[in-house]
Amino acid sequence: MISSEALHLARHILSAAKIDDAAIEAELLLCYALGIPKIQLYSEPERLLDTAETERLQASVQRRLLHEPTAYILKNCQFYGIDFYIDHRALIPRPETELLVEKTIEFAHCRFSSENQLVIADIGTGSGAIAVSLALTLPKARIYATDISFSALQVAEKNCQKYKVDNRVELLQGNLLEPLPEPVNVIVANLPYIKDCELGWLSPEIINFEPMIALAGGEDGLDKIHRLLGQTSGKICPGGYLFLEVGQYQDRVISSMANSHFPQANIELIPDLSGINRVIKVML
Repeated sequence: MISSEALHLARHILSAAKIDDAAIEAELLLCYALGIPKIQLYSEPERLLDTAETERLQASVQRRLLHEPTAYILKNCQFYGIDFYIDHRALIPRPETELLVEKTIEFAHCRFSSENQLVIADIGTGSGAIAVSLALTLPKARIYATDISFSALQVAEKNCQKYKVDNRVELLQGNLLEPLPEPVNVIVANLPYIKDCELGWLSPEIINFEPMIALAGGEDGLDKIHRLLGQTSGKICPGGYLFLEVGQYQDRVISSMANSHFPQANIELIPDLSGINRVIKVML
């Protein structure tokens, strides 16, 4: 079988199974099976697949038909324009979380022009996507990245080493802010915010493959955020900032929670491109 035929077949199989974006996913899986970039896939349509490549493609397509996310099959995902290693030990970074990174960087450039004093804590780091993105964009910042999951931190470590930022990103295992050894200037957190009663509504790709510890936010979806706010005292410098990613319709209640913890704080709601308030900025 040549590559153009293999691409057509993979696209047809995925489409028949009602896999979203079947054409794009077929390209990704075939490029993975052949070990080539997308441009080469189309510049060599007559390339003959050998036995190993054919078997690798078949296995990958079969895994996708079982609803395993393509990112886990490829062990790769893109976030903030950067390629990250990913596997089942960590949640797959979502595009909407890029707003959290963007606003943190915007703040850093505005308030810390030299970046020499800037110390950031990425809470619930998972794959390390946020911490590494910040480290690459803010080369003089020091970053602590915490997670309660040791296995997730192993994934983060691979990404820190891949981009050679492990000398500036310190990985710490523990519950939210508890492991931080010193107060920081900025706390960034994308914590679980899905209500326990809504977990069953998630797609098979999420519920059957992604780590539940990174998804479940308790009865009201706010358990982890509430705990983080309660731990903040003594963990953030005077005049520090919190950037929190929140779920749809959670902005007002979390703003109220933040205000009860920090009555003098200035709180700003930041919408995403869809107009949903996705990030809460708390200026202490």
